[in-house]
Amino acid sequence: MTSSSPTRGVIYIATGEPYRTAAFRSAESVRKHSPDLAIDLYTDVIPEGDTPFDHIGIVENPHPRSKVDYLQKSRFEETLYLDSDTKVVADITGMFDLLERFDIALAHAHARNRRGTTELWRTEIPDAFPQLNGGVILFRNSDAVNAMLKAWSDSYHHAGFSKDQVTLRELLWISDLRMHILPPEYNIRYSRYIDFWESWEADPKILHYAVFHKELRPKKTLLERVTAPVNKLRKRLRPKNR
Repeated sequence: MTSSSPTRGVIYIATGEPYRTAAFRSAESVRKHSPDLAIDLYTDVIPEGDTPFDHIGIVENPHPRSKVDYLQKSRFEETLYLDSDTKVVADITGMFDLLERFDIALAHAHARNRRGTTELWRTEIPDAFPQLNGGVILFRNSDAVNAMLKAWSDSYHHAGFSKDQVTLRELLWISDLRMHILPPEYNIRYSRYIDFWESWEADPKILHYAVFHKELRPKKTLLERVTAPVNKLRKRLRPKNR
């Protein structure tokens, strides 16, 4: 447990055992590098034993994007939301000072030319205002921010997109929130970036790698590995009117 002020903290929203375990690992990295920050978890099953969290809340009616429903439930005045497939590798306490000037801070989505990342909802938006990645979000507890987060939850459930960043992009585009774009070292999606950075260019702060989830998933059996390509081909060839 931390004895720091509860006005600043990190939250995770992770349901399902693999994602909960990944959140544990990520929270431990926060505790190591930023020990004064409080850390909360919202999940569907309360874990037993010791955890790196100061508070654990229950996620009711979980779904793959439960975060859109629970971000606005943060108990902190200043919140950093982290996806569970993240790892903090340096002190991130200074990030919160951004909220003295801005309402919300996110990093650009990395795969900006991917079809799903350029998809539009209701409004034409310039390419120069791309999707923002929803895995690292720093935000203030204010009426304006909470209204946007509530709209994000509503839009996810009604717009019909499998990804939540499509509607987030438009909501931020039309909002009056003071938004800051985090530099890439605060949301490093691919390890190759670090391979090319010189020490004088940037210091990594937050790694956000899909492999942090994949390494926790059950290993496929030999039969599953053999039949998976066949099943995938059958699905592609199946008549669409069935």
